[in-house]
Amino acid sequence: MTKPTARPDTPPDTESHPQPDTRPGARVGALTEAPADTGGSVPTINLPPPETSAPEVPPPPLSRCGPISVPPAAAPPAHRPGGRWIPAPIRRFRRLILLAVILLAIGWSFRGTEIGIASLVEGRDGALRMIEGLFPPDVSSELLQSVGTAVIETLQISIAGLTFGAIGGLALAVLIAGNVQAPRWLSSAARSFATLMRSVPELLWALLFVSTVGLGPAAGVYAISLHAAGMIAKLGSEQLEAVDPAPVEAVRLTGASRPATTVLAIIPQARNNLASLLLYQWECNIRSSAVIGFVGAGGIGQALGVALHLFRYQELATLLLALLMLVFTVDRISRTLRRSMGAAVR
Repeated sequence: MTKPTARPDTPPDTESHPQPDTRPGARVGALTEAPADTGGSVPTINLPPPETSAPEVPPPPLSRCGPISVPPAAAPPAHRPGGRWIPAPIRRFRRLILLAVILLAIGWSFRGTEIGIASLVEGRDGALRMIEGLFPPDVSSELLQSVGTAVIETLQISIAGLTFGAIGGLALAVLIAGNVQAPRWLSSAARSFATLMRSVPELLWALLFVSTVGLGPAAGVYAISLHAAGMIAKLGSEQLEAVDPAPVEAVRLTGASRPATTVLAIIPQARNNLASLLLYQWECNIRSSAVIGFVGAGGIGQALGVALHLFRYQELATLLLALLMLVFTVDRISRTLRRSMGAAVR
């Protein structure tokens, strides 16, 4: 028995396979009836035509007032010291005036002090006689023993003077620094006191304390301490003011007090520079002790004054060599300590 073949003009069976309605205006997804000659209704699905997607353009940044317009690159700001605009020609003219004033000041100082090569040439005979008298240095055992005692005493004076000077100077530096924001009256008083201490030379301080406590190293310690405190206060306050202000403001915004901000944000940033300053002041104290010793303030300076007044040039040469070795040793110790703190020391 053969199977009947379907006629070619017979439409396919769409009873179980609905077709989409592609007529214009048809609703998307709507089902339509099949043609009448099929003998039944055929549901169809209307699909939307394909759309071409355009490239997405990011919207402009918005603010509360609408889109933000990005201005073109602005020119570098003009020179406005104190809020006033100064044209470039006037700035160049001021630099030339400043340079002329500096050159005039240098020439005026040279003329007033009467320095020149001629005076050096005329006095060369006296310098040669003194240099010849320094050789050979006196290396007798008795002198070397006294020189060793003077060197130890000088080292003691420098360390004690540095200790007292650092205590007073660092305290004044904290009060003077502008970013610490100490009360104005207290900052002004500390600045004035530090200026007074460093304005008076160590030699005058030594004369004052020699007349107070007598001859010896104690007068030298007091004299060096006062002058060192004034110098540390001045230079230390500048190191404190030169720190990065961002961490300082961040600590302040947390509600920290002025002392807490100083301890947590200002001093930690400046501690390496302050340590270098104290080490440099130690070297200065050794050199200063050689000067104040001329007025009886102890140390190797006192022995230098005696040898110079008695024209003992060979003994003077030995004392100078001892002082030079002491300064070199302190400088080496200072470099080692700074390297341990992370400084780029060769």
